[in-house]
Amino acid sequence: MAYSRFHASVALRTAALALTIVGAAWMIAQTTWYVTISLVLATALAQIVALVRLATQSSRELARFLDAISFDDTSQSFSGLLADSSHRELGLAMTRVLTQLRLVRSEREEQARYFQTLIAHVPVALISADERGGVKLLNMAARRLFGSALAEMRQFVRHGEAFAVGMESIRPGTAAILRMERPTGTLQLKVAVTELALGSIRYRLISLQNIEGEMSAQEMVAWQTVIRVMAHEVMNSLTPVSSLSATAHELVTGVIKQMPPDDPRAAALTDAAEALETVARRSQGLLHFVQNHRRLTKHLATQIEFAPVQRIFARLQRLLANDLATRDIQLTSSVDPETLEIAADIELLDQALINLVRNAIEALRDTPDGRIGLSAHRDSDGRVAIAVADNGPGIVPDQREKIFVPFFTTKRQGSGVGLTLVRQIATAHGATVDVSSTPGGGATVSLPI
Repeated sequence: MAYSRFHASVALRTAALALTIVGAAWMIAQTTWYVTISLVLATALAQIVALVRLATQSSRELARFLDAISFDDTSQSFSGLLADSSHRELGLAMTRVLTQLRLVRSEREEQARYFQTLIAHVPVALISADERGGVKLLNMAARRLFGSALAEMRQFVRHGEAFAVGMESIRPGTAAILRMERPTGTLQLKVAVTELALGSIRYRLISLQNIEGEMSAQEMVAWQTVIRVMAHEVMNSLTPVSSLSATAHELVTGVIKQMPPDDPRAAALTDAAEALETVARRSQGLLHFVQNHRRLTKHLATQIEFAPVQRIFARLQRLLANDLATRDIQLTSSVDPETLEIAADIELLDQALINLVRNAIEALRDTPDGRIGLSAHRDSDGRVAIAVADNGPGIVPDQREKIFVPFFTTKRQGSGVGLTLVRQIATAHGATVDVSSTPGGGATVSLPI
């Protein structure tokens, strides 16, 4: 049998206690040494206490071990049990358990940091709220979306009453599309809710995904399909009408030239020639109108390249210098930082900016001291946001969505194509077009690319 310090210690202490008791009994029976007898009895009592403590050492260590587990304290050491063979197995088991707990806790903390980083950087906005409406978590995407931190769900009302009601009423396991109002414009968000319970508290995990680009792309595809079908049918009908009316006009005109001046039929044929000329001219105008709008049905293939925004603005000022001078409109530009570059199809971007500035010029027709401002900066999402702002009469709120509809226009001689083409160019770049009011009056159109 292996040597055990515990067993030897118990045997020695028991033997010492027995000798002490025997000695005390002899002195009580044979002597009157009361002081000595008291000291010997006190020694026997101390030996009993020490023996009990030695016998219960493993129980105390086991209780300390269980307390360490209950408080998740893995810093405790039980090396004292390893020195004795009778307790070594218990000490090794406790040490293994604490080592495994330290390893599990380390892995758990690493996983927690990983998931926290993942949630913080996921591009979808995530919000966690408790049963009382308190917001417990907002990741970075949510902070960028709302512009600041939120403490309670009732603060959603700052982005529109309908948006706040929708956020409150959406049921777990379902999704809805809500309109979110922001100073830079309105966003279409796909909102989904999941409910989970942690202990006795239930939480709602809300995800918000900006689908403005996807909605614009789908809407543009639908309009392109409609325009393509309409253009095809109108062209098929107008082409022969235009050709036949022009031919008939030439024939009638030729007959009139060959008739005597006093022929009574000349007046009626002249009226017919004028009617045919009107039909031919109007048919040609409609054909030109349809051909002008067929460009909306073309797929825009982008050729991305880097270019300084400062250079793009300077080129735009040179192109529109005569129009600006004629209307006495001041055009200013601001780029922050001045070395800012943009990755885009430069030709398409030029076309979009030309349309936006021309719209601003038209809006300033009846505005004295007209001003147009071009600006560019990098927004919180890392995109280059280009804005065209004017100090004109602005755009009526209920018309801000209609202005992107093909053929809709608020200008006196507008075709309703310019802003639709701008939106198409933005969609080709995976971006959207935001329309808002300019502080002090006017309208601002932003193009984040």
